[in-house]
Amino acid sequence: MRIAVAQVTTGRDLSANLSILAEYARRAKEGGAELVVFPEAMMRAFGNSLIDIAEPLDGPWANEVRRIAKELDLVIVAGMFTPGTSADGTGDGKVRNTLLVTGPDIETSYDKIHLFDAFGFAESDTVDPGTEPVTFTAGDITFGLATCYDIRFPALFTANAERGAVANIVCASWGSGPGKVEQWELLSRARAVDTTTFVLACGQADPTTQGVEVRGTAPTGVGHSAVVSPFGTVIEELKGEPGLLFADLDPAVIEEARQKLPVLANRRQF
Repeated sequence: MRIAVAQVTTGRDLSANLSILAEYARRAKEGGAELVVFPEAMMRAFGNSLIDIAEPLDGPWANEVRRIAKELDLVIVAGMFTPGTSADGTGDGKVRNTLLVTGPDIETSYDKIHLFDAFGFAESDTVDPGTEPVTFTAGDITFGLATCYDIRFPALFTANAERGAVANIVCASWGSGPGKVEQWELLSRARAVDTTTFVLACGQADPTTQGVEVRGTAPTGVGHSAVVSPFGTVIEELKGEPGLLFADLDPAVIEEARQKLPVLANRRQF
């Protein structure tokens, strides 16, 4: 299965971000991809208000993504924000950090479980956590879903693999800082080896590569999106600038990896 990873920079304007999504989705389709992954916060970049733009999964922003996916006959994975809920089921003034997955015969979503309360940023101030892993199948490949800070928690990736995932998608808007690019690269490779899955690590591009000054602690992206093999080898990667990469995923590679390195079968729980 040919997939594409779209490394872009989003901003405040929802329509402009949809235009970016449409452009890169068309380029992905022209390149032969059956699935294209966009970053976390594709709907609106962090550092901007989120509660005023959060919408249900059947709202206008998500429906436009669906229209693009249908028009192109392409599976699209993209980060958006949906309304949060309190324990009593009412709105609590927060949002959920959601991955929308839509395309031919596919419709699902994942709410980010591990919230980024680290490096001086408190995502939990404005975001409610998800509670359940989510997988979906496109073609002959089952994908697991994760978002940004989730990548630091191996158990989620193992849970996805136990649910049949042979590829894990990680959509991110990674925070910049000393050593952060190296951590992103290391974690992407580690999660692939942990679970003998492909890892599709899709991050927002580094805004500074486009002359945009980054202020505050909001995570706005560092780039370095990559596709990693189940042995931790980087198959394709980008640098900091916006771009589109392609990779061909072969489930037979996973079968071979799991025969040679049966970490899932050998795993013990404590």
